[in-house]
Amino acid sequence: FECCETMATGPSLEQSLEEELVGNVYNYTSQVSGSTLLKKGNLIFDASFECGNLGKVDYISDYEYDLFIRPDTYNPRYRVWFNFTVHNVREEQRVIFNIVNFSKTKSLYRDGMSPVVKSTSRPQWERIPSKNVFYYKCPNHQKSYVLSFAFAFDREEDTYQFSYCYPYSYSRLQHYLAEQDKRGLDFYKRELLCHSMQQRRVDVLTITSPHNMESTAATLRVVFITARVHPGESPASFVCQGLLDFLLSQHSTAETLRDNIIFKIVPMLNPDGVYLGNYRCSLMGFDLNRHWQEPSPWAHPTVYATKQLLVELDRNPVGTCGILLLRVAKYLFSCRKWI
Repeated sequence: FECCETMATGPSLEQSLEEELVGNVYNYTSQVSGSTLLKKGNLIFDASFECGNLGKVDYISDYEYDLFIRPDTYNPRYRVWFNFTVHNVREEQRVIFNIVNFSKTKSLYRDGMSPVVKSTSRPQWERIPSKNVFYYKCPNHQKSYVLSFAFAFDREEDTYQFSYCYPYSYSRLQHYLAEQDKRGLDFYKRELLCHSMQQRRVDVLTITSPHNMESTAATLRVVFITARVHPGESPASFVCQGLLDFLLSQHSTAETLRDNIIFKIVPMLNPDGVYLGNYRCSLMGFDLNRHWQEPSPWAHPTVYATKQLLVELDRNPVGTCGILLLRVAKYLFSCRKWI
């Protein structure tokens, strides 16, 4: 998996990035130094929105820009996720964007993956053709890894958005869960597990047949599913939503599963990291997936609360037949284990 690949680190580079890139750009205008006249083609960059990430823009020419990822909050080691908008473009303007401070030594961009783009008039995400995407080590940027991609703007009135991968925000999840609440399903229950450090909801969902909700039978199995412990693994949220859609459907297989299994689902373990546009870490710079052994209720509240729930379920008569713990990663289920 890409999230497990080696990270390129260097104390001097990380220190300088931490000092320079402390926030996202906000309506940053790129133009020749000393020029005060804004004209079409002087691109305006913005990443001051949910899941946004772009820390710095260096103007090379009207046709080339060096872009710097803002590192994860309080952890300059991780510089991977980007998500920003561009407007004030000129029709038929061709540009090359160089994202110059990637922290990965390897990337799926080398194997055909490409960034995604959408615009005001075309709101569906599309992948930039892989023939226009290049990932390489650059001697001109302290030997960091660089992602370069070419793009042609075609509509002056449009705002264009570029992203590392298809974003799935905290707000989108909350809207989705609110829609499920309105359905009034008797085999679905949404509860507050805890709040994140920035006081965002962390939900735990229970899906099972009504007669299992209050059952004390020891023959029932519990399947416990978590997703988005790493904010940059946005495909996991699409997988998790697809799973929820199926389990909440009237499909005969879904009904059979609900009759025989209690599903416990935590769809977003790191809502602060997702909201802030981090790649791997929480607000405080922790990789939460490395703190399951002894989570802190203050520093890692979402992991702490999730582990407490797992321990409670393991001690409860319900589910003594076994708990299957699944983590929804980027592309499939991982960490399968009967407890």
